[in-house]
Amino acid sequence: MVAELHDIFGKASLVVVTQSSGMTVAESTDLRQKVRAAGAKFKVTKNRLARLALKDTKFSGLADRFKGPTAIAYSTDPVAAAKVVAAYAKTNQKLQIVAGCLDGGLLDAAGVDSLATLPSLDELRGRLIALLQTPATRLAVVSGAPASQLARVFGAYGKKEAA
Repeated sequence: MVAELHDIFGKASLVVVTQSSGMTVAESTDLRQKVRAAGAKFKVTKNRLARLALKDTKFSGLADRFKGPTAIAYSTDPVAAAKVVAAYAKTNQKLQIVAGCLDGGLLDAAGVDSLATLPSLDELRGRLIALLQTPATRLAVVSGAPASQLARVFGAYGKKEAA
């Protein structure tokens, strides 16, 4: 278990520590499905094993946050796990965000909420592509406009002469 958790901490770029006291099996299953759909993972951890696995990782600052019934949400996308967990915590009071860590930088619960409001990596890529394509589209419209206006003028002269 320690080696598996250590591997998780080695590959993830974001880890969110949560406490989930009193959640039913149905609520936990719902949360796991939402986390999985966002491309992240959710795992209930044993505090002692998690603290051992955190040693020599960029998330070692989270070791003192593992108290009580804890679980972690983690992802390689810097925003995915935070978005889902923060949204679920707003609708279900049984889930509380304890702390988070983004590539070695510790975050409190408010920091995780702030991170959740940022667009995901895929959304940022889409916006960047849209920004890059917009000038080209506008350039094509602007360069095509004089030609179409000339064609209309010539067409009007042609109709006038035919009449």
